[in-house]
Amino acid sequence: MATINAYKMDGLGNDFIIIDRRSSPINLTKDKIIELGKRSNIGFDQIIFIEKEKENSFPITIFNSDGGEVSACGNGSRCVAYLLSKNLNANQIKLKTTNRVLNAKIVDNLMVELEMGKPLFDFKDIPISKIENPADVSLDIKGKKFTGGFCLNVGNPHIVFFVDDCFKYDLKVIGPLIENHKLFPEKTNVTFAQILDKKNILVNVWERGAGLTKACGTAACATAVAGNKTKLVENKVAIRFKEGVLNIVLDEKNNIFMTGPVSEIKNIKVEI
Repeated sequence: MATINAYKMDGLGNDFIIIDRRSSPINLTKDKIIELGKRSNIGFDQIIFIEKEKENSFPITIFNSDGGEVSACGNGSRCVAYLLSKNLNANQIKLKTTNRVLNAKIVDNLMVELEMGKPLFDFKDIPISKIENPADVSLDIKGKKFTGGFCLNVGNPHIVFFVDDCFKYDLKVIGPLIENHKLFPEKTNVTFAQILDKKNILVNVWERGAGLTKACGTAACATAVAGNKTKLVENKVAIRFKEGVLNIVLDEKNNIFMTGPVSEIKNIKVEI
């Protein structure tokens, strides 16, 4: 069994293993990713591979702890950008996912701003499996009706429900049922969001392929956009998780900017 060098980081408790394969190919099977992702092992929400630089950007490949590849991870991208900024002694880093180019900027010590691009609202782009209003989706889950769901894509699919008390709902039970609902052909991330005022939202998030999570960057972006589009909040809003805040700005061109803290970089050994 080989041992490789890797890094462990987190953004507000949303944690990652980062493997740099710019200089040498390192491949993990789905079963190995699932094994490493267990909390009884190293444990992580996502594992992220940094690829060789191409056209002035660094491609990243992202897998959830269930072994499935995904196209976006906001907090993970901020962590990778910080790691590369230290490695390259650069203040700005450009990352490339399967469907977006992400511009990252180190704005302070352990504080990273990430330009996430534009949200997508068409049912085909989210995607959802039938034509209906993505801003007002109703789902029947275990005999209970959930109404007013706002669906969108911010690099990956999300549904956001605005509720009076976001922690009243047991996402360990209903999260996977919504995630895997037939309406979502690529599954979906699930957020229950509680408006505190025009500038603050408290959230409870079930992350597609990772489960109940302490924080989720793309969920923060999706919630801020959904809240702004429904006129519940302003275009600058603090998304509040249990371990801290992500600040989201939606500019006049509909670009999303996410700023928040990352952890120190921890060097680890991974047996593969």
